[in-house]
Amino acid sequence: EVQLQASGGGLVQAGGFLRLSCAASGFTFDDYSVHWFRQAPGKEPAGVSCINNLDGSTTHIDSVKGRFTISSDNAKNTVYLQMNSLKPEDTGVYYCAAVYRAGCYSAMNYWGKGTLVTVSS
Repeated sequence: EVQLQASGGGLVQAGGFLRLSCAASGFTFDDYSVHWFRQAPGKEPAGVSCINNLDGSTTHIDSVKGRFTISSDNAKNTVYLQMNSLKPEDTGVYYCAAVYRAGCYSAMNYWGKGTLVTVSS
């Protein structure tokens, strides 16, 4: 069964850092794009960062550029989101999602359970 599991969330102070992990089971990420989504309190999930493992390209929304880094470790079949200089507005439930042989602007058809990130001021 295809499954995604996000982990690594927690409570941090503004200016701190956190690394999220997205582990896959039932498939490997090498033919997938993997997108991190954030659901802020009272809002719908929105894309944050994405890696296209077909060509290695990455993309981020403007508000996290220079602070977040997305990467893939093929040996561990895991995608990471390194979040530095965290701000209270980064707070939310983070989900990882994937799509087979398509780019980061395609709809994601595999979703995992989220992990909560809370950034205090």
